[in-house]
Amino acid sequence: MAVPNRQGMHARPVMAFVDLAQKFSADIAVSNISRELVEVVDGKSAMQMMLLEATQGSVLRIRATGGDAVLAADALVALVRNAFGMDQAGASRPADPGASQSG
Repeated sequence: MAVPNRQGMHARPVMAFVDLAQKFSADIAVSNISRELVEVVDGKSAMQMMLLEATQGSVLRIRATGGDAVLAADALVALVRNAFGMDQAGASRPADPGASQSG
């Protein structure tokens, strides 16, 4: 899925991703398949996630393995599609009180 927010995956979106990923026991592997050299990084490591250099429109591949892999992958895909809980300009959006959380 493509990174929707204008500023891409800067520190706040990366931390939102890592914080959510760490709620699951599954191993999370992420790659930016839009780059010429595709490297796979640990989705639970902020430092490694920053290495993806994922700008707006970059296509991410998220792979989860382990007991709660399906829940983890679904939650992380939803986070990315939701622009990491930010508006398109990169400002935090208030949490939706009706939204369910998994993990």
